[in-house]
Amino acid sequence: MDLIKGYPRSVRDKFAGVVQLGRATDKGRALAAGTIGEYHYNCPMDQAVFGFLGIDHDAYLGLIKAGKSDSELQSYARDFVEKKSHAEVDEWNANFLNYAPEAGSDGEKYFLELRNSVAPDRTDVTAWADLLDLDEKRQVPHRVAA
Repeated sequence: MDLIKGYPRSVRDKFAGVVQLGRATDKGRALAAGTIGEYHYNCPMDQAVFGFLGIDHDAYLGLIKAGKSDSELQSYARDFVEKKSHAEVDEWNANFLNYAPEAGSDGEKYFLELRNSVAPDRTDVTAWADLLDLDEKRQVPHRVAA
């Protein structure tokens, strides 16, 4: 995985049924290969998914460095996912995809600066998942602005 030349998976892509985990996996692979570029493994978004599942990010990175395939990593992650109900996973996925910065926070300031640099006309984009997809040249449907 070379994140100097390309992008990780979208936040939206499910890995073992959970959003963000595939993206974290891609960043872990790039970190292990020395090609992570501007990305960060175990950033706050990665920390959220690891925390929800109870996965130790260092242990997970160890599996990545050991050359485990996506199917092996998904199998590992499923052991953690199966400790959650389907409703818990569905709710977490939906909440994560709709997560927006808190009004008036430094996070909101950063969010708005990035959105304005990437797509100033997309004031309908209010969630991090959508903004990351826009920044990485993915299609993001237009929504009714809140």
